[in-house]
Amino acid sequence: MTAREEILARIQGALHVRASDPANGHGKIERTYTRTTSMNEHETIELFIDRLVDYDTEVIQVASDSEIAGAVAQSMTKAQETALLAPAGFPQEWLPTSIAITLDENLSHVTLDAEKTVITTCEAAVASTGTIFLVHGGTQGRRVITLLPDHHICIVRRSQVYSVLPEALAAVTANATKPITTISGPSATSDIEMVRIRGVHGPRSLTVILVS
Repeated sequence: MTAREEILARIQGALHVRASDPANGHGKIERTYTRTTSMNEHETIELFIDRLVDYDTEVIQVASDSEIAGAVAQSMTKAQETALLAPAGFPQEWLPTSIAITLDENLSHVTLDAEKTVITTCEAAVASTGTIFLVHGGTQGRRVITLLPDHHICIVRRSQVYSVLPEALAAVTANATKPITTISGPSATSDIEMVRIRGVHGPRSLTVILVS
């Protein structure tokens, strides 16, 4: 028992109260909010795309993994970008051969800040809010590589898109022990004069490659 635990135990003993069980207390919370919907897959995907477009996100739909590299090249050509940052171990077949690739082998912040475009996969997405979940590590990369570059290209599978937040959150947190980041469109904020500014807290541009 740590000193902190001992002090708290003495206080609880003096007050004649038992330590509460957090899990038990959490289970007793009444949940009256929407936890699931009756939307089918087509409706869910259409809503997700609608939200992404509303957030000014570029959406490219592909039928299979073999088309991912072409979609990445398409997005980068449109943005006039010629170099791409990817997490170490990222599938080579998803990376365009015509683009200069840099793998994140624990690169410094200074080096990452010079990178313009990054590509990652994701853990899940929410149709109703247009939100993407990243559980950092592996092909989803370190958190820092999704914050410093100006353009984030994210690969999302249709099977990863849930209709509402509680569904996605349950799937994401079931086995997640790593940092989680949520993304809803390109980074944007407003100052006190309500002037919208992009790129203050993350990438100015977001591209979602939606894979069937």
